[in-house]
Amino acid sequence: MTEGEGKGLPPIRFAVIGAGPWGINHVRVVAARADCRLVAVVDPDRGCWARVRGLAPGAALHADPDAALDAGVDAVVIASPSTTHASIALRALDAGKHVLIEKPIALSLADARALRDRARTAGTAAMAGHLMVFHPAVVRLRKLLGSGALGTLHYLHSTRVNLGRHRKDENVLWSFGPHDLSMFDFLLGKLPASVAARGRSVIQPGIEDVVFLALRYASGEMAHVHLSWLSPRKERRLTLVGSNQLAELDDVGPDKLRIYDKGHDGPPPLTELSQYLPVCDGDVHIPHLPMVEPLAAQLDHFVDCIRRGRPPLTGLDSGVRVTAVLEAAQQSLASDGAPVVPGEEFGSSRELAQHTAPGRP
Repeated sequence: MTEGEGKGLPPIRFAVIGAGPWGINHVRVVAARADCRLVAVVDPDRGCWARVRGLAPGAALHADPDAALDAGVDAVVIASPSTTHASIALRALDAGKHVLIEKPIALSLADARALRDRARTAGTAAMAGHLMVFHPAVVRLRKLLGSGALGTLHYLHSTRVNLGRHRKDENVLWSFGPHDLSMFDFLLGKLPASVAARGRSVIQPGIEDVVFLALRYASGEMAHVHLSWLSPRKERRLTLVGSNQLAELDDVGPDKLRIYDKGHDGPPPLTELSQYLPVCDGDVHIPHLPMVEPLAAQLDHFVDCIRRGRPPLTGLDSGVRVTAVLEAAQQSLASDGAPVVPGEEFGSSRELAQHTAPGRP
């Protein structure tokens, strides 16, 4: 259901909990929708309240999350510090609210499972804020994989780095990693068989600010992720290497997606003396993608799920799977890169397939 289709229905009353550097974007997109009404915004830092008033002058401002839950709201966006996600989400679910929980939904697999189990009995929409699943380029990549255009997928490589703001409540794995792991979950529809991670704490003892993450899948694919707050430039890049084509998402560049008709023609004939494999070099395609802000597309999907009573594409099952990989990676970090098996069975990939409408997640 689009915003236009929602006309004539009462607006969905929202609260946004957390109006910091990222939460303020949720304030902006909710306040801009005609079929939603931002009733309340919560942040204990009164320094951000003036900015909130500029975006949502009609919203009540609170320092306590429980005040927003009692403010007659239907839905809650939780964009508070990650250490509070699970506890606030549990209280919101118990209060009968629809919830959109920013990544990571919890900082332990046990808490993520508790959230999922509570959501299953709450009867309301519960969604993980896996933003990149709603990126038009990621949606196109999933279609390319599904169509077989890329051929057999060999590996994925993701880079998410910048000279960034260092967090005190989570390391770079838990801060940046959910973006890439949720993309892998969406694209591949399965958990890795093993996870290995190595990192280093440079600025703050005990909080890794650079992490290298390796994932292996039982079906043969592998993935590598580079996460860092210590890079001289910002990069947001995902590369898929298939047997027929290569695809690259560059979320910082002007061309978000490029498809390369490059690859190897296979082993050379036995009579060939060259030591090199023959390379097939073809065209580069830059697909036209709709200019849709992923955060707005994510909210559109959340509203649609609330209106229609549909389970979200990034429901808390996906949040549990991503948390399982994060926790396994954290355990591997503690053991200097020893492989760890994620602690959550995937179940079925039907969840992903049945909720993807043509042209959008």
